[in-house]
Amino acid sequence: MANVRHDSRTEATRLLCAGTYLDIEFRRRVIEELVEHEERPIAPSLGVDVVPVLAHALRARRQDAQTALLLLALWGTFIGIEVGTAAEGGLPVWSGLYALVSFFQWGAATSAGRGSSVYVVDKRTLREAMKGNVRALVPVVPVVLAIAYWAYAFYSLATGAGNWIGVLFPLLLVLPVWAHRTRVAAVMRAELSREKFRQAPRAEPTTPYHQRIAQAIDREQYAGLTIYDAGRPFIGMGKPYEPWSFVLELKRRKEPAGPGDGTAPFTGRTVVELVRPRLEALRQAAAGTSRDRLKDLEIEEFVYLPVGPPRARLDYADATVLRHLAESVDEGGEARRYFLRVRVGAWDEQVVVSVLVRVHTQGGMLVLEVVPHVLTPIRPEFRAVDVIAARGEDDLLRDGVRALLSGPAAGFASALSTLSAGFSGFRTWLAEPRRGLPDGPATSVRELGGTQSVSLFQEMDISRYVKTVQDRIASGVREALRSQGFETDQFEQQIVQISEGGVFIGSMSGGAVASGAGAQAKNTVKSGGS
Repeated sequence: MANVRHDSRTEATRLLCAGTYLDIEFRRRVIEELVEHEERPIAPSLGVDVVPVLAHALRARRQDAQTALLLLALWGTFIGIEVGTAAEGGLPVWSGLYALVSFFQWGAATSAGRGSSVYVVDKRTLREAMKGNVRALVPVVPVVLAIAYWAYAFYSLATGAGNWIGVLFPLLLVLPVWAHRTRVAAVMRAELSREKFRQAPRAEPTTPYHQRIAQAIDREQYAGLTIYDAGRPFIGMGKPYEPWSFVLELKRRKEPAGPGDGTAPFTGRTVVELVRPRLEALRQAAAGTSRDRLKDLEIEEFVYLPVGPPRARLDYADATVLRHLAESVDEGGEARRYFLRVRVGAWDEQVVVSVLVRVHTQGGMLVLEVVPHVLTPIRPEFRAVDVIAARGEDDLLRDGVRALLSGPAAGFASALSTLSAGFSGFRTWLAEPRRGLPDGPATSVRELGGTQSVSLFQEMDISRYVKTVQDRIASGVREALRSQGFETDQFEQQIVQISEGGVFIGSMSGGAVASGAGAQAKNTVKSGGS
C-alpha cells in the first residue's frame, strides 16, 4: 500500500495495536469509526499508522467470535444434558449458577475498570481513584467468585449433594478461553513485542472489503490536506493548548525606505517563507548540540477543506494538494484554511505537540493565528503487552490457572463482544456507509487511545516546545514586517511571552491580541472626542 512511513513502527502504533486485544470498548470504537462510518475520511495521523491498528482490531474481533461460538455450543450441551438428566420438573441448577457467577464476575471486572475478554488489565487511573475498603475489594471479586464456585461444586460432589455436571462442564468451558488466551499471547510475542514489532511485516486487513478501507486510509492519513466538519475542527490534533491570535495594522516606517522595502507584495506566503527557515534552524541546532526532541521537529504545510464530494471522489494526488496549498495560503478564507504545521513527537510519540500557524494580510492588517494542540500519552494499561510478551511458551500451566479463574467473565465478555460485532455488521450492511452523505471525521484512533492527563515532566516539555516554536514564529513575523518596510515597534513591545505561556498586552494602537480557547481578537476604533 502507498504512503507507508516510519510511523508504522512507532511505540504509539504498537501500543494501539495491543489495545485492540486488551480493551473491547476501544476496539469497538476503532471499528465503528473506520468501518461503520466509511463515508468519513480519517483524521490526520500524527505519529501512528492506523492501518495495522485496524487490522489487529478486526483480528481480535474475529478471535472473540470464534471463542464465543465454541462457548455457545458448550453452553447448549451443558444446559441440554442437565435438563435431560434432571428429575421431572427440575431446573438446570448448575448451569444457572455458573451463568450467575459469569455475569457477576464480568460485572465486577467491568466496574473495576477491566475491559478485556481475554486478559484482565487494571486501569491504574481508576484504581488510584478508589477510596475506602469496599471499593478496594472490587478488583479481587472475580477471583473470589470463581474460587467460591469451584469450592462449592467440589464440596457438593464429595458429599453427594451435586453431580459431575457442575464440575466437568465448567472445566470444558475454560478450554476455549484458555485457547483464546494462548492465541493472543502468541500474537503479543511474535508481532507486538518491542523487538518483533520493528521487524514483523506491517499488519493489514485480509478481506477485500476491509482492504479497500485500508487503501483509503493510506491515501488520507499522511496527506497534506484533510476534510473537516465545521462543528468539529482540528480532529486528530488532540487537545487545544493555549491558542492565541494577533491582529495588527500595517504601517510603513517613517524613515526613507531601504533597498527592496515595499517592492514586493506583503502576503501570507511572504511571512511563511521567513518563518520556516527559523524553525529549520531550530531543528538543526537541537540536532547538533543535544538529544532534545526538537531535533526531530517536522514542518509541513497543511490545508483544511470543508466537507464536499463523497470520500471516493476526493483527490489526494500531490499535484492537487500543492494546488490547494498555493491557492489557500493568501486567500484568508473561512472554509478552506491553510496552516503551517509544526510537530514535535516526544516520549516515543507518546506526547505529540502540534503548533498550527495561519497568517493573512488582507485590508492593510496582519492577522496571525497560532493554535497549539497536544496529543496525550497512550493508556498505560495497553503496556500489558510487554508483560504478556515476556511470558514464555512454557507458561501454559500458569496461564491455564488464570483462564480457570477468569473464565466465567471472559466467556461472558466474549459473548457480548460477538453480539456487538453482529449488530455492527448488520448496521453497516443496512446503512451502506460507502454511499452515505459525505462527512468529516468525528474522532481519531490516536485520540481514542489517549489518556486524559500528562505527567509533570511531560507538561514541562510541552510548555517548552510550544514556547520555543512560538518564539521562532514571532521572530519570523518580525523579520517579515521589517523586510517589507513596516513598523515593528508595536509588534516587539506588545507581545511578550510570559512564564505561564500567556500574552502580555500593554497599550496598543491599531492592533489587538486574543489568547486562550475560543478567544477572538478585534480591533475597534473610537470615535473622536471619546
